[in-house]
Amino acid sequence: MKNHDTIAAIATAPGVGGVGIIRISGEKSLDICQQLTNKSPKPRQAIFSNFKHKKKLIDEGIIIYFPNPYSFTGEDVIELQAHGGPVILNMLLQAVIKCGARQAQAGEFSQRAFLNDKIDLVQAEAIADLISSSTEQAAMAAQRSLQGDFSKKISAILKQLIALRVWIEAAIDFPEEEIDFLADKLQQRKMQDLHQTIKHLLSQAQQGELLNKGVMIGIVGQPNVGKSSILNLFTRNETAIVSDIAGTTRDIIKENINIQGIPVLIIDTAGIHITEDKVEQEGIKRAKQILQQADIILQIIDSSKNIEQQKSNLADLPFNKRKITIYNKSDISSYNSQLADNELELSAKTGCGFDLLENKIINMISKENNIESSFSARSRHISQLQKTLENISIAEHNFINNQAGELVAEDLRQAQESLSQITGEFNSDDLLGEIFSSFCIGK
Repeated sequence: MKNHDTIAAIATAPGVGGVGIIRISGEKSLDICQQLTNKSPKPRQAIFSNFKHKKKLIDEGIIIYFPNPYSFTGEDVIELQAHGGPVILNMLLQAVIKCGARQAQAGEFSQRAFLNDKIDLVQAEAIADLISSSTEQAAMAAQRSLQGDFSKKISAILKQLIALRVWIEAAIDFPEEEIDFLADKLQQRKMQDLHQTIKHLLSQAQQGELLNKGVMIGIVGQPNVGKSSILNLFTRNETAIVSDIAGTTRDIIKENINIQGIPVLIIDTAGIHITEDKVEQEGIKRAKQILQQADIILQIIDSSKNIEQQKSNLADLPFNKRKITIYNKSDISSYNSQLADNELELSAKTGCGFDLLENKIINMISKENNIESSFSARSRHISQLQKTLENISIAEHNFINNQAGELVAEDLRQAQESLSQITGEFNSDDLLGEIFSSFCIGK
């Protein structure tokens, strides 16, 4: 991508609407506007105009001019607001291109904003997350990242990390000062505090990733225990066929829902039991795969039948650590033992106990973190934070146990580099290409 090129794209969503916007960014923006409208707009003032190319009228609408550096991209930006029909917008875009612009690539406006220091990499990614948000909670988390909440936390940790590096490397470079920095308890405490701060931020980022990508929940159990009925409770619809005949569900059924603002992929699976039916066997195989992939497992037990036998039949399955056991059919039977924290009684028929189930799921997802103050995060951020935490852990060990100052300095340098990759202070062209190619055209 060449930054001196002037780029253009349709910035509004595909389809028919009252208004559609063509966005132009670059040094030729104002010249292109003058060619199409024969007008020189004043900064940040809406002007009505005809849009013509070679004296041929294309449409009429509004012009807004954002001069550099006070624009989204940091360059001269023109927005042409026309009627929102796809044919009209494409005609206008082609006219803009003929006047000297080129078609923008996916995410190129946001990339220019990043390269021109208008936003950092976390904020750029938050724009895409905000656009693709599937729930209100996810949208608000993306908005907090866009406003810089996540970046500020990274910046604060970087300052602590750099200060620690400066002190240690200065002590190494000036040995004549005879500072025994490896025995300095204050610096040891600072490193330990830094470790805990990064660990806490990693936990928050993992929470933010759940809001961003959603949570996978698998429903498992033996045949005819009420799995499909519970799926229907979540979807508030007759999504799955419910029958007294065992083995009605022979394949996995997936539905995207949200639970108290958290995006969730809920999956109903085939009843797990011994069978000679090849179709059922394949369904059971897929059910076991879901057990390994899901973030949370809902194990359904029919409380009107032999509970211990059902648990025994499912005991060898690779259950995820995060599991909720549901004793279903509480309307006709009751589980007479004391319930653990990850257990509850429920009636899929009446819905009694379902609110408690949703609350348990939310508590299991949120842990100690406050969803209301979380920010959006991606797997890339999680990976870099994990690398940072690993480097800090090694540095801490080399500081306290091995008394190896040069190794500590190198560990801290690697930690700083990993952390800086999140906001884009250290980056590669390959990384930028991968991130911005996932954006929509016009953003």
